[in-house]
Amino acid sequence: MNDTKGFTLIEMLIVIAVISVIATIAIPNLLSARLSANETAAIATLRSISSAQMQFRGLAYNDNDADGQGEYGYLAEMSGLTPPRINGAPAADPINPPTLSGAFRNVQDSGLGTGVVTRTGFVYQLYLPGAGGAPVPEDVAGGPGAGVVDDDLAEVIWCCYAWPATKDTTGTRAFVVNQAGDILMTDNVLQQYSGPDGGPDGLAAYSGADMRERLSINALPAPAQDAAVWRPAN
Repeated sequence: MNDTKGFTLIEMLIVIAVISVIATIAIPNLLSARLSANETAAIATLRSISSAQMQFRGLAYNDNDADGQGEYGYLAEMSGLTPPRINGAPAADPINPPTLSGAFRNVQDSGLGTGVVTRTGFVYQLYLPGAGGAPVPEDVAGGPGAGVVDDDLAEVIWCCYAWPATKDTTGTRAFVVNQAGDILMTDNVLQQYSGPDGGPDGLAAYSGADMRERLSINALPAPAQDAAVWRPAN
């Protein structure tokens, strides 16, 4: 008689069942780990942007009103994509070395005519103050573009938001940092910020109607403009 070796149908079904159970447990854990890693990276990136802004302003790379006081910059200016603004015009060359990673030279159109940068599953958008503290977003080509930045206010005010490129796939929460250096987050359940064209308004996390106001922390000193609860990130 021939000695036939192989798996029976029952044995194969058992193996498939075991693999299915393992996948059911492992895949959600892997997705959760990915979301957590992306959000941790977003917080670290906002800290890097904050440090880059302090250095950029301290070295007075931007001094558009020529008063000897440095002004905060856009992502493209800090990363060396576009020249900083000096005496009412762009400088001859971008800064070298840049104060911010070259990854932020990839400024793209959000789809709304404003510039954003997407990396590690999150979208980043930086605002400088215009007249009366109105937020002026980065241009699609980097820098202020046609936006009119208030040079005096830009010496003391800026903010940057980060939100998921695809909510619940690349991240869940949204974050913000400004000149104070504190990083705030919202659970992003109410607003559902997602994608380059679906991010927060420039005043979303503020307690008042211009950038001279404080960021709203746990709805204090007033509720945030987007009605979300922003609180210290962890």
